[in-house]
Amino acid sequence: MDHQFYTYILTNYSKTVLYTGTTNNLVHRLLQHYSNRGTKETFVGKYSCFYLVWYDLFPSMYEAIAAEKYIKGKTRKWKNSLIEERNYNWKFLNEDIVGVWPPGQEFMKSIRN
Repeated sequence: MDHQFYTYILTNYSKTVLYTGTTNNLVHRLLQHYSNRGTKETFVGKYSCFYLVWYDLFPSMYEAIAAEKYIKGKTRKWKNSLIEERNYNWKFLNEDIVGVWPPGQEFMKSIRN
């Protein structure tokens, strides 16, 4: 069975905050971040940071986590350059990945079940 592991970068609507994470299910993780928007318990929720602007695919979780740690250790300027190599205009990629954005309540329910 093949697995896919992602390292990704999210931002908020005004593109002032960046969040880097890893997952083995990018669609599910984006929906989790979106459903936590506005909550103060998490960084992503506090800053409404659920817009995908960059991601990469890795053959193992070990490599995805190593990439996440590497990116987190870099400056904002470096991260901006990384994003702009593939996504020059900082297009929000959520719809490309999820298919529907923003997801409606029915869509969110279907993902949970």
